[in-house]
Amino acid sequence: MTKAILLAAGEGTRLRPVTETRPKSMIPVLCKPLLEWHLKALLRSGVETIYVVVSYMKDYIGRYLEARGLLGSRVKLIDQGEPRGTGDAVIKASEAVGHGEDVLVVYSDIFLSDWNTVPEVASRNGNVIVGVKSSNPREYGILYMKGSFLEKVVEKPEAPETDIVNAGIYKLNTSDILENANLTPSPRGEIELTDIVNRIASRKPITVLLSSTEWIDVGKPWHIIEANKIALRGIETSLKGRIIEPVRVVGRVFIDEDSTIYPYTTIEGPVYIGRKAEIGPNAYIRPWSVICDNSKIGFSVEVKESVLFENVHSHHLSYIGDSVICEDVNLGAGTVLANLRFDEKTVKMSVKGVLVDTGRRKLGAIIGANVKTGVNVSVMPGVKIGSGSWILPGTVVYRDVPSNVIYPRSPH
Repeated sequence: MTKAILLAAGEGTRLRPVTETRPKSMIPVLCKPLLEWHLKALLRSGVETIYVVVSYMKDYIGRYLEARGLLGSRVKLIDQGEPRGTGDAVIKASEAVGHGEDVLVVYSDIFLSDWNTVPEVASRNGNVIVGVKSSNPREYGILYMKGSFLEKVVEKPEAPETDIVNAGIYKLNTSDILENANLTPSPRGEIELTDIVNRIASRKPITVLLSSTEWIDVGKPWHIIEANKIALRGIETSLKGRIIEPVRVVGRVFIDEDSTIYPYTTIEGPVYIGRKAEIGPNAYIRPWSVICDNSKIGFSVEVKESVLFENVHSHHLSYIGDSVICEDVNLGAGTVLANLRFDEKTVKMSVKGVLVDTGRRKLGAIIGANVKTGVNVSVMPGVKIGSGSWILPGTVVYRDVPSNVIYPRSPH
């Protein structure tokens, strides 16, 4: 029976401030961590044991798995230690698995519309790599093929000759991995899994499985919105919570147990609302919004195409547009997260100090955990606010705010 290696050790620096308080594999999609989506797909594939490779915030992942009774004979943690790349992670996990075993290798920061792709790979004979079509192949590893077999993977070429990219799902043999483990680090100082795969491909056939699934690599903050949109396309209406009429619910809306929707609220699906949330009165939840457990959206608050993590409070008179808000955030009355430039050009965002075109005409703020905004705060499109910061009343935020600061500094 096949085993699996799930790569969950990366720090996710491009996702900051989101990953300041959680590893990227614990980013929620429909209020469930990416890690959970992967584990369910792998267990459904019939794998015997899943080896989860961890490093950054490993205790966070361990506590989560232990609390859900998942750690044990079928799910084991492998501590990578110092993160030295995906190749190093797979080598260490392969040593734990042992020689001669077929393993599924999956990146934990990808999201799929069709998780049946994973059991399909598991059912194939021999080495397999999954390819998907991308509208922006320069951002990913490109798959060059000879017929239906892999010739090589080329990382982020300037002029890609194909739009088929590496989806981050493989079936390989641990002996092949370990026999090709003596690699020189890449220019960024890491052992790359794709270098191991290229070595194997030069000696043995690796079948390319072309998948039509919607796919996203959750590598930048706005990708969290896109991953949740992919998941929202698959939801069905289920109103488990308490609804105090009159309430208007249109389209596909999921409201989980113990949540309350107060009168004169409008919810236009697709929308997902987690457990013990409170919405309204007189709130407006627009399509493509996800509001997670214990969050409170109050009087005259509008939420549009945004992802709110656990315990987000916005009690009155606020607008949240095309934004990601991490856990334990409180938005004061009159807070506005603007999402559209005057010139209507696509919004740019700073990622590791480089201004990146997000490709989104509308994008609001990325707000880290434990942030508080005072009354009448306005945040301009594409701004990030670091975790633990306080934004003083009446402030207009035009640029990124670091973590754990009072912004702007109070004259008092």
